[in-house]
Amino acid sequence: MPITDVTSQQTQQQLRQLQPGANTTTGPQTEFMLAGLRIAILAADGFEQVELTEPKKALEESGAVTRLISIGKAPIRGMHHDQPGDMFDVDATFETVHADEFDAVLLPGGEASSKLLAQQPAAQKLVQGIDKEGKPLAVICHGPLLLVTSGLVKGKKMSSAPDVRSAIENAGGHWQDAAAVVDGNWVSSRTPADIPAFIEAFKKLLAIRTRESVKGTPDDMVAAAGTGG
Repeated sequence: MPITDVTSQQTQQQLRQLQPGANTTTGPQTEFMLAGLRIAILAADGFEQVELTEPKKALEESGAVTRLISIGKAPIRGMHHDQPGDMFDVDATFETVHADEFDAVLLPGGEASSKLLAQQPAAQKLVQGIDKEGKPLAVICHGPLLLVTSGLVKGKKMSSAPDVRSAIENAGGHWQDAAAVVDGNWVSSRTPADIPAFIEAFKKLLAIRTRESVKGTPDDMVAAAGTGG
C-alpha cells in the first residue's frame, strides 16, 4: 500500500530514493538496513498485539534493537481486538529511560493501553523529547492519544482509528483517512489492516535517519547508509 502523504519536500525526495528498485547497485529487491538503531516501543495493558508484534518483527529482521517501555515492570497483556492475547515482558519503565537512549518511538494502538499512556507524564516527556530531536515517531490506531496529551499534534497531518479523529482535530491536528500518513518525522496509520504500509513507511524514515547519521563519514555508502541488498 502506498505512502499517502508527505509534507516535507526534502523527506519526499529521500523517500523516493529509498523506494525498492531505486538503488541500481542492489537490484530491484532493496532491503532496509537498520543495524544499531534503538527503537522504544511504548505500551501498557490492553495494547493491540499485532500492532506491536508485526512492526517489532520487521524492525528486528532489519537489524534494529527494540525495547518495550511501560508504566511498571510487570509483564503486560496484549489484545486481539476484544479478546485477551499474550503476556509480554517489559524492558524498562518510563521513569528510567530518556529520549537520548533511542533513535525512534513506536506507539502501537489498543484503546485501553493508549488511554493509560496518555495520562502518564513520563511517557509524555519521552515522546516530547523524541519529537524535539526530530527522531522518527510511528503511531497507529489509538496510539495518537499520547501525542494529543503531550501537546504535539497541533498542525500535524496524521491518521488514526476513526474514533480518535475528534481528539486529533480538537488538538489542532489534520486527520486523514489513509493507510499511512507521513508528516516530517511522523508516520501514522489507522488499523491493523494498514500494518504493511505502516511498517514500510516507518522503515523508510529510519533509513533516512541512518543515512543522515553517516553522511560525510567513511560509512557513507549504500549498504551502511540505510539500504542494501
